[in-house]
Amino acid sequence: MKATETKLLEFLKKSPQFVIPIYQRTYSWTEPECRQLWNDIIRAGNQEKVSGHFIGSIVYIEAGLYQVTSQSPLLVIDGQQRLTSVMLILEALARALGEDEEPIDGFSREKIRSYFLLNPLEKGDRRYKLLLTQGDRPTLLTIMQQKPLPEEASTRVADNFALFEGWIKELKGDLTALCAGLAKLMVVDIALTRDQDNPQLIFESMNSTGKELSQADLIRNFVLMGLEPDHQTRIYEDHWRLMEVLFPQDRYGSHFDAFMRHYLTLRTGEIPNLRDVYSAFKEYANEQDLAGTGVDALVTDVHALAGYYARMALGKEPDQDLADAFRDLRELKVDVAFPFLLELYHDYEAGALTKGEFVEVVRLVESYVFRRAVCAIPTNSLNKTFATFGRALRKDRYVESIKAHFLSMPSYRRFPHDEEFRQALAQRDLYNFPRRSYWLRRLENHGRKELVSLSEYTIEHIMPQNENLSAAWRAALGADWKAVQEVWLHTIGNLTLTKYNSEYGDRPFAEKRDMPGGFGKSPLNLNEGLGQLEAWGLEAIHDRAERLTGVAVGVWAPPSLSQEILDQYQSRPEPADRYSLADHPNVAAGGPMQGLFEALRKEIVALDPAVTEEFFKVYIAYKAETNFVDVAAQAGRLRLWLNMGFDDLQDPRGLAKDVSQIGHHGNGDVEVSIRDHEDLPYVMGLIRQSLEQQLANIVD
Repeated sequence: MKATETKLLEFLKKSPQFVIPIYQRTYSWTEPECRQLWNDIIRAGNQEKVSGHFIGSIVYIEAGLYQVTSQSPLLVIDGQQRLTSVMLILEALARALGEDEEPIDGFSREKIRSYFLLNPLEKGDRRYKLLLTQGDRPTLLTIMQQKPLPEEASTRVADNFALFEGWIKELKGDLTALCAGLAKLMVVDIALTRDQDNPQLIFESMNSTGKELSQADLIRNFVLMGLEPDHQTRIYEDHWRLMEVLFPQDRYGSHFDAFMRHYLTLRTGEIPNLRDVYSAFKEYANEQDLAGTGVDALVTDVHALAGYYARMALGKEPDQDLADAFRDLRELKVDVAFPFLLELYHDYEAGALTKGEFVEVVRLVESYVFRRAVCAIPTNSLNKTFATFGRALRKDRYVESIKAHFLSMPSYRRFPHDEEFRQALAQRDLYNFPRRSYWLRRLENHGRKELVSLSEYTIEHIMPQNENLSAAWRAALGADWKAVQEVWLHTIGNLTLTKYNSEYGDRPFAEKRDMPGGFGKSPLNLNEGLGQLEAWGLEAIHDRAERLTGVAVGVWAPPSLSQEILDQYQSRPEPADRYSLADHPNVAAGGPMQGLFEALRKEIVALDPAVTEEFFKVYIAYKAETNFVDVAAQAGRLRLWLNMGFDDLQDPRGLAKDVSQIGHHGNGDVEVSIRDHEDLPYVMGLIRQSLEQQLANIVD
């Protein structure tokens, strides 16, 4: 490595050409970063005592150490964002300077282009001082050629050039400070050699200035940088560039990071933190044979699943039935299901799943998530539910196995049954529900071929929201009108759609029904039957809720299997060495601790329907997601281990002890002993903490 402090413009003048390698991210600065650079330049230009302003380093690599006489392009490892932004400022400045104007501090249109932007005697791509990656290159070159932007212009390059042009116009012809500031810009010129420096490690560490590298940037660099140039180019053109264009330019990093998290969840069964996606990918990739053809297979796999993700998450699905189902998932924000759905899409493409079956499963996922949201079941288990769903698949009985798994999930993972769903839907505040347009649209369009667009309608409260209801409304609602309004105002029975919201106002129900455009002549399914009602009150709200929740059960339908088929999935062969209560004589029939154990056992199992009991040789385990308490039966006590950290336990009486550094049979760092029934309520409080921590730690 060779590092030298230098003026940026001198560096540009002496350097033959900068090339951004294909493994680098695209130009990604937004207005805040551009504004900071601009302000720094103007400030430096206005302060005579300031001789230089440091803006960072330019790190590049070539065959040998940099020589001014060398004409080989310099591959930029770090500094692309600053370099590109300064180039855009220089081109905007060149345009602002008149053709025949006197130079300002040595700056003229001809000098700027000949010294800093172009190699005037060269032809083709060698003519330009800076070549960006493929997505950005055409836009920058047309700007340097003063030609119209290409049809598929790079958003960031085009927008930032327009920003700099606008800021220069605001100077109203006084360009002295800008020219002086540009002349003062300083960088550290860092040249690397391939045989001595590790560009990958340097790339990862160059994240302290400007816009932070996304996980997508790091992954692309990791995959491509170590390849031979021809192999690198082939992988980029055949796969990586095609993946880049799948995602919107201005949100490529965030979309790719999210996709890669789902990809890794599918392939590894573990859910990486979004900020740790790169580390998780490196670990996964290093398990593959990347030294051979493994990199091709890996990138081909990532590319294929990225295409499926774009169809599901970004609205690029060509089949209308699937597109409609994916749109509803997106509106419901069911991102957590993507790892599972990626596997299904892969199998659908391979012919293992028909389109009808795929649509059916997507609709089941939608129903599962919406029913749980309506029933206010905590969402913190959904990530893990879908991350591990694939383990339950029987691909010779694909849809059947999915339905069986949905129906077999207990407690906090359950698929709410019809009655639970209907009761919750009838009583839930759906006006303030996070996705009210979604449920209204799905209810209204159920069974329709000519779909209703909600953008043309507004939500209407049949019983008005006004706290000071008119005398007519109070009479209609009865003596308890205030309680009726408070409880039922925002529920499904009182909500509908209309184009006449402002005309309705707080009018009495009969007027809303009979006026032009009123409920009596509404073409909407949601308003069915309102024209035949004489009055609107609590009974009418309940009747309408009963009708609409009945429709909702069909819209968000549950899985259905016969008990005979379900039993086939729920029955498991008994292992040959299975243990039982008889293997624990101290708590078996006649054992000295039988009574206390039975009381403890009853309390533990009652904590949650998800709790299961399993017998092992040394202890008896109680599980939800995994063991949360293990019980060993001794002659004079029950010895318990809680699967949690000792410091996380609230134990005012100090009954528990820390066994993290002591060998023990059960799971966890906490041991508690119980000898009689008097301590049972307190010990159950400790056990409950272990269960609740486990459920809370199921990552969302």
